[in-house]
Amino acid sequence: MNKVQRIRTARSPAAGPFRTEHVLLCLFTCLFYMLPPCEAENYLINGGQESQIDYKMEQRVQPAPATRKLILSYVMPENFQSPTYSQKITRFDLRFSVNPSERKESRDERGNRIIQATWKKPRQPITATLSLAALNSTKLARLKTRAPFPLDGLGSDIKEYLRSTRQVEAGDPAIRRTARELTAGAETEFDAVQKILTWVVDHMSYVLIPESYTASYAFRHGKGNCQNYSHLAAALMRSAGIPVRIVNGITLKQAYDITTGGGVMTMKMAQGRHSWIEVFFPDLGWVPFDPQQMQLFVSNRFIRVEVGLDNEETANDGLVRWTQSRGTQGRPGFQESIEANFASDQVALNAEKQNYGPKKLLFTPPVEAVFKRIIVEPPPPPPEPVPPKKLEEISYTKPNLFGNLEFPDKIDFLTARGPARRTDEQIEGEMEMRKNFLVETAEYVTTQGRQYAQTFILDRPMKLGAAGLALHKFGGDGQLWLELMRDDGSGRPGEPVATTEILPMNRIPAATGYDWVDFTFNDRPLLSPGRYWVALGFTGSPIVNWFFSYGKPVGPADGTRYRTIFDVVWSRSLSFEFNYRIAGLTAE
Repeated sequence: MNKVQRIRTARSPAAGPFRTEHVLLCLFTCLFYMLPPCEAENYLINGGQESQIDYKMEQRVQPAPATRKLILSYVMPENFQSPTYSQKITRFDLRFSVNPSERKESRDERGNRIIQATWKKPRQPITATLSLAALNSTKLARLKTRAPFPLDGLGSDIKEYLRSTRQVEAGDPAIRRTARELTAGAETEFDAVQKILTWVVDHMSYVLIPESYTASYAFRHGKGNCQNYSHLAAALMRSAGIPVRIVNGITLKQAYDITTGGGVMTMKMAQGRHSWIEVFFPDLGWVPFDPQQMQLFVSNRFIRVEVGLDNEETANDGLVRWTQSRGTQGRPGFQESIEANFASDQVALNAEKQNYGPKKLLFTPPVEAVFKRIIVEPPPPPPEPVPPKKLEEISYTKPNLFGNLEFPDKIDFLTARGPARRTDEQIEGEMEMRKNFLVETAEYVTTQGRQYAQTFILDRPMKLGAAGLALHKFGGDGQLWLELMRDDGSGRPGEPVATTEILPMNRIPAATGYDWVDFTFNDRPLLSPGRYWVALGFTGSPIVNWFFSYGKPVGPADGTRYRTIFDVVWSRSLSFEFNYRIAGLTAE
């Protein structure tokens, strides 16, 4: 098994060597993939959410020059029921500012209900407004599953979701080999599924714009966006004989809190397109998973729209196609905005941190199933450290820049769209633009009553020069600065160390999208190895967003925090990591 270090299976005298079976709640195998060991970040979650959501998506399409035909496609979200997540759709409506020449509805082979509108020789902008009401609920109580592994007796309609595709390469030799290694010895489907998902969670880091969206790219490079997470999880599970289908839909930015033993964890997604999976259990049916951080459920902030074998097949929703007169070029102008009003929102979620599971954040409801527990032997203790020099005696000459550096700078998320390409159908001159999953993951961090902080960790002494944040200035007046603090020893900001120069809002350039804004430490503080925090301070009424990455691609799981004016300590954590960079000098 790749990266698994010295794993052995627990024994029981009664059961015989290597045959101990356990029936437990929250079954995550204790796999630790790297040395030195890191603390597990698996949370057992229970409770529920129920919300009445008034949803509206508005698209404005400006036809390309000399357009002969324009076709817009939509998939109607429908009711869905699973053991953990349900969706009930009412008041669906789709209307256009310019009546189409033709409007028709159909169902594809996956059961998706497609609405297609066609305009002949359109010349004026067309606004499409899709609205609906969704009663969404997530209920996280104890689940029982007795589905065996390997699975057998699957119907032909279910076996369809074992297929290898161009994006979900279940037949890739390396993926098949890893799937076999991960599921070796599993006797229940859940045991096999959770071993695969635990590996995916720890193997992957989130980036918004990967070079490819395939499972094989994610497998080999260990990074990608939601499509990569879904494709990789699906490829590994299908390789192991577990049916998986890809789901496309919308996530909403309404944050929600989970009460934990150490305080409150705030969860938040971007508002926009998202991809996740549903796994088939013979005794449970299709159960949703978000391979980025949720097992056996998704939040009720998800609106389920379209399903298929991969994200190439789930392309009907939001598809724009057109033909133009010969000799003309260009593509339609496009803008999309999403609004969601939570008419009611009831959330009561509690989570308890476990001492097993992945090193990266993952939530799962209580599960009762049979599994074989795997125990990891601890590594030998590290050598005794060499006594360090005094900070003042070190020669700081080597430039050092690090942090969570990857984000899509200077992108206008309102108009972002996939590239124009020829359609897969053999229609002369027909072009298309598909939806993309480029979403604005950002937090409004200058709101009154809250302050946000991001941790960073030094592994060597450093003379600190500046800290940069990925910010977007929308307007307002006032000033910004950063406060540098030591960690208090419990994963929270503690003793203040230094403060940057104060940056007036008029010195921050007005730009499209997000860009680095650097704050200078004029006194160049000398920092010993350890954990530190930078917290954004402000006065006046600035309107600023700070970009973030899903998960924790660089730092620890508790490394992003906020506090309100009522908080004495920084007891509130965030499920994502802000994009930041730290610059200074270290020794050669």
